Amino acid sequence: MQTTLDGIGLHKLFTYGYLNLKKNMQVINDLNVFPVPDGDTGTNMSMTIATAVEALRKPEPATVDQAASATASALLRGARGNSGVILSLLMRGISNTLKGKTEADGVLWAQALQGGVDAAYKAVMKPAEGTILTVMRGTAEIAEAESEKYKGDPEAFFERLLEGAEEVLEQTP
Repeated sequence: MQTTLDGIGLHKLFTYGYLNLKKNMQVINDLNVFPVPDGDTGTNMSMTIATAVEALRKPEPATVDQAASATASALLRGARGNSGVILSLLMRGISNTLKGKTEADGVLWAQALQGGVDAAYKAVMKPAEGTILTVMRGTAEIAEAESEKYKGDPEAFFERLLEGAEEVLEQTP
């Protein structure tokens, strides 16, 4: 069993996330009410993340630094709508935290998530609660609080983060 996340693992994480997002795109579109209820957040996020998944295929990155850097660059180039821009900002902060790292354990990943949240909140003029920013901030807090508990089991850690993100989402307006 792999105890840390490397570049190939991060690529797989984004690929599975993309496939899940694509499958649930309409659900996310229906949730979309901010800044206007235009119903395209799921579509924009899916199109944005698709650019990162494609970029990670050529060549497949060996380190988390390479994967995060390629992902951040691709998300910036492929950002669609507000949600795509916010995803690119989050990933830029994550990438900055993972710079020079070969692998990431739960503690480093928690720091990277917080780096992403910090970067996104700084870049958005008037951050609105109840958005992806709120969900990511809450997820980063869960990662920080629980990273040691899942040390050596990244699969269980990411499952917990997904559950935590869903819990935070349920609490948002």
